[in-house]
Amino acid sequence: MMNGYEKHDLDDDAFGAKSGNSIVSAFDAFPKSKPQYVQRTAGGGKWTVAMIFFSVILLWSEVGRWWRGTETHTFAVEKGVAHNLDINIDIVVKMKCADLHINVQDAAGDRILAASRLTRDPTAWGQWVDASGVHRLGRDENGRRITGEGWTIGHDEGFGEEHIHDIVALGRRRARWGKTPRLWGAEPDSCRIFGSLELNKVQGDFHITARGHGYMEFGEHLNHDVFNFSHIISEFSFGAFLPSLANPLDGTTDVATGHFHKFQYFMSVVPTVYSLGQPGSLGSRSIVTNQYAVTEQAREVTDRVIPGIFFKYDIEPIALNIVESRDGFFVFLIKIINVLSGALVAGHWGFRLSDWVTDILGKRRRGGHSEGMLGSKPAHFE
Repeated sequence: MMNGYEKHDLDDDAFGAKSGNSIVSAFDAFPKSKPQYVQRTAGGGKWTVAMIFFSVILLWSEVGRWWRGTETHTFAVEKGVAHNLDINIDIVVKMKCADLHINVQDAAGDRILAASRLTRDPTAWGQWVDASGVHRLGRDENGRRITGEGWTIGHDEGFGEEHIHDIVALGRRRARWGKTPRLWGAEPDSCRIFGSLELNKVQGDFHITARGHGYMEFGEHLNHDVFNFSHIISEFSFGAFLPSLANPLDGTTDVATGHFHKFQYFMSVVPTVYSLGQPGSLGSRSIVTNQYAVTEQAREVTDRVIPGIFFKYDIEPIALNIVESRDGFFVFLIKIINVLSGALVAGHWGFRLSDWVTDILGKRRRGGHSEGMLGSKPAHFE
């Protein structure tokens, strides 16, 4: 008995791929059609181009997210007990080194003569700053107030603006203080004060005043006419000296408008740990440092108030842990496959839906008449 295909001399093998002799080919779940029986349409081509475009965007986004990793920020009570805290300072004051008095007074009652532990080099003010480089804390070089949207070019905020893997890599570089520029015959009118101090980890006050002012000591007081507490802060940080990381006060320049001028910086210090990978996991790396928020108050004072530069700092009893982690390669590969598969399925259903809408609209334009293989059926016979 002949089937329908044999009756009409049709070969059923022509509508699909020929089955092979392998047993495995019998389990093929993906039927194929010969190229001559595949119909290509302009609508299908447009959907294919759109699907490729969105697949590339999704793929790029997923690769970028995996490369950046996921950052988690957690606050906790500081568990580690530390009694000491380092302060790293690099500041230029527009007064001679012999005319400055540098001290630290903390809440524990200790008074530290910081001048004996820091390096003081005579220098010239013009070697450190010019008219285009002067800016105040909270303002850019043009005097415009910084609203918190970000620093201008040339003064990037290291904390929070860079990725954790960059911060960890920069933090592992060798710490080294830069050399003071040579005077080359110029008359020194300023003093560069730099170095690290090991202090008690309590609230304190680091200040720079004029010789003979602020403390009871023997010797004549400095003439008031030479007071000039204009200063340039190149480095002010807490903890290990990591010169590659930028801090809020780094690159700050303040100019005194009179001989009796008082600058005050109020800082709130938060211990911070940057970790690349979950702490304790294989291959994880971390650095321990400190962040701080700062506010400034500067004003001219009378001769009854001690002029100078005062840094008042307070240690917060909390710790900030910032961890950057990323998925493993196989997990990342699975996500890529899911993204591409989802794009293919969405593109397929979009094409089917648009093709169905096109057919419906085409039938409506033809007035609802159906067409057979030989054309439209006439409404009546004459």
